[in-house]
Amino acid sequence: MIPIYASVAAFARTRSRPERGRTKARLGLRPYGRALLLVQSLATFFVAALLLFIGFTDMAGAQTSSSGPSAGRSLKLVAFGDSLSAGYNLAASAAFPAVLEQALRQKGLAVEIVNAGVSGDTTQGGLERLDWSVPDGTDGVVLELGANDALRGVDPSVTRKNLEAIVARLTERKIPVLLAGMYAPRNLGEDYAKRFDAIYPELAKQYGLVLYPFFLEGIAGDRALNQADGLHPTADGVKVIVRTILPTVERFIATLPLRS
Repeated sequence: MIPIYASVAAFARTRSRPERGRTKARLGLRPYGRALLLVQSLATFFVAALLLFIGFTDMAGAQTSSSGPSAGRSLKLVAFGDSLSAGYNLAASAAFPAVLEQALRQKGLAVEIVNAGVSGDTTQGGLERLDWSVPDGTDGVVLELGANDALRGVDPSVTRKNLEAIVARLTERKIPVLLAGMYAPRNLGEDYAKRFDAIYPELAKQYGLVLYPFFLEGIAGDRALNQADGLHPTADGVKVIVRTILPTVERFIATLPLRS
């Protein structure tokens, strides 16, 4: 896949007055009496100001704690894809969903990402397992499918139909989608590549999705960032993928509706 995707990598780069009596009494006070009265007055003022400040701080804190995605519960995302999401030949902690979750948490976002990647899966396989792979209560899906379709030379019209069905079904369930795109290997010909590459931006425009154009951006064709089979990223390769896609994922999370 490294030789196959080397050309793809090149393509990807191209907000009162006082009472009188009291006044007379105070005029008769000795100097030290006046000083004591002044101290008492200042102390009373200070205590009142302190109580007011504490009350304001508590109220502001309560308002802050009741807003934002990290208040109350974590956002639940599903990484729905193939071996690129599953973390083929990698420790679970080094797979894309786990590394992305950690990166988001380091940004202060309370997010849980379920790894729903299946090695070898095509868009057809993803469509068939969609309902049980993406449970109710999911806040958003990172959809990463299509690479195996391209490697097998599946007709782009079939790939498009399957991806559109997945997006439509998730839309019906009111689950937002971040669409991670893929480019076809250039050895499949110009016509095939043109038809396949157009699937992702066209679906994103049609359904108003957040689009990340090329999931393998930054690692395609780089032997140091891919395993020996040339098909799957190393642990370092996954880190590059996460670092590159992270701003898009943050933008996607900012669009997610708050659920009770």
